[in-house]
Amino acid sequence: MSRLDEFAPVYQFSEVHRIRIRASRSQIYRSIKEVTAAEITLFRALTFVRRFGRAGPDSILNPPSHEPLIEVATRTGFVLLADEPERELVIGTIVIVPGGVERPATPAQFKELAAPGVAKAAMNFRIEDAGDGIWLVSTETRVHATDASARRRFARYWALIRPGSGFIRTMWLRAVKRRAESRSFSSRR
Repeated sequence: MSRLDEFAPVYQFSEVHRIRIRASRSQIYRSIKEVTAAEITLFRALTFVRRFGRAGPDSILNPPSHEPLIEVATRTGFVLLADEPERELVIGTIVIVPGGVERPATPAQFKELAAPGVAKAAMNFRIEDAGDGIWLVSTETRVHATDASARRRFARYWALIRPGSGFIRTMWLRAVKRRAESRSFSSRR
């Protein structure tokens, strides 16, 4: 069972991407936590378009180029929901927040949030043994809207951002692979 199941057991929208990586589990895990926007192909261009060219404060859509994206996310609106070193990392955020609803600050608050009009997203990176020194690394995003209105609202947003989001996830996994495998190659010298 994935820790993602604990925080997003029910969802209406999802996206999964996978890659095979030949490196140690610890190198992969460290790479997941250290990849920056500068390492992800077209990340800055796609997030520029997504935020309509507005600069704004640091966020996952406007990260400093050389700060790990997971760190940027968890200090700018995402909650670290679960962190099982070398196995799975789960973060979450509220995508649609109606007035009067407070953003969760803890995993328990994230799990319990069920107010009307809310859409909450949880995302993981998971490392699984594929045998023969290869690991299957996946990232999955799940979004749960608490009512029909939030579902319709998020569905329109999802239709617009899903292609770019999927591309970013694929490129994020490739950046993890490059970083982890280069570490693996370096450590064999």
